[in-house]
Amino acid sequence: MNERLSSLLERYQELSLLIQDPDLVKNQNKYRDLMREYSQLSDISAAQEEKNKLSGQLEDAKSLIAGEKDPEMRELAKEELHELEIRITDAEDRLKFLLIPKDPLDEKDIIMEIRAGTGGDEAALFAADLFRMYSRFAETRGWKFEIMNSNETELGGLKEIVFSISGNNVYENLRYESGVHRVQRVPVTEASGRIHTSAVTVAVLPEADETEINIKQEDLRIDVMRAGGPGGQCVNTTDSAVRITHIPSGIVVHCQDEKSQIKNKAKAMRILRARVYEMEEAKAASERAEARKNQIGTGDRSERIRTYNFPQNRLTDHRINLTLYKLDLIMQGDVAELFDALKLSAREELLRATAS
Repeated sequence: MNERLSSLLERYQELSLLIQDPDLVKNQNKYRDLMREYSQLSDISAAQEEKNKLSGQLEDAKSLIAGEKDPEMRELAKEELHELEIRITDAEDRLKFLLIPKDPLDEKDIIMEIRAGTGGDEAALFAADLFRMYSRFAETRGWKFEIMNSNETELGGLKEIVFSISGNNVYENLRYESGVHRVQRVPVTEASGRIHTSAVTVAVLPEADETEINIKQEDLRIDVMRAGGPGGQCVNTTDSAVRITHIPSGIVVHCQDEKSQIKNKAKAMRILRARVYEMEEAKAASERAEARKNQIGTGDRSERIRTYNFPQNRLTDHRINLTLYKLDLIMQGDVAELFDALKLSAREELLRATAS
């Protein structure tokens, strides 16, 4: 760890000089990449400086204890020594966290897919609730989101919705949302007031660009058709809806939200690239099966990850045994505490794995 730390601190000093070059801003891509790296390394540098400062104070406290004759002053110095030891341990832990190599996927934008599962109309209504939760959280972070495809029900629910979110570290925050989300509540369609259990599946796909995933045109079958919706809504008079089948993998993508066939095809290709990219990442992850044991879940959308209990205003994440009694606020987009807990747990698992 010391070698890695020394190497990163040397790189930080090098970047401190590089970013002062006035010609650097002429190359915006390079400038952005260097500033991002500088920002990450500055956190490591600050943590190391804090540790060094506390270590210096610790040595001063030890010297004071050794040379102090007054019993009261010696006792005060011992108390200070104990407090400094705790703070140094915390600083070392923070430094260890910062030294864990970041997943290169963390900075990627995502495509999120939400689909109603068991529960009929109630599941579709909860799918719409989840979409609002994620979109409101995105707004608080200044992220941009775009609906790529959706299928609404007559009651205002969503059988399916596919949308993109772009911004800083989107995948890092939302990567652990893949899986089955279970809801327990009294449906608006239930006259007797009984609590029902429904389920919604969520998939979070890191978005890939054309340079990362090479999809050959001959591997695609593209069909066009007229868009349709509930009760005759959103029915176009032109063949604007697009369905793309990736023949090698069997992945099928359908997109109809735009009135333009060209725009629907472009969105469908983005979704297809993300799904193929996810498939390739899953293959790579399966080759690191031992490492996968230390992750929060597998990202498998068949895994039940969370329960939303509305009568008790309770949310429980089953992977980290976290229960929060503020479901009303969470559904309004107040999910930072939940997402931070998931990220922290994942980093702790990774830290234990790298230490063993």
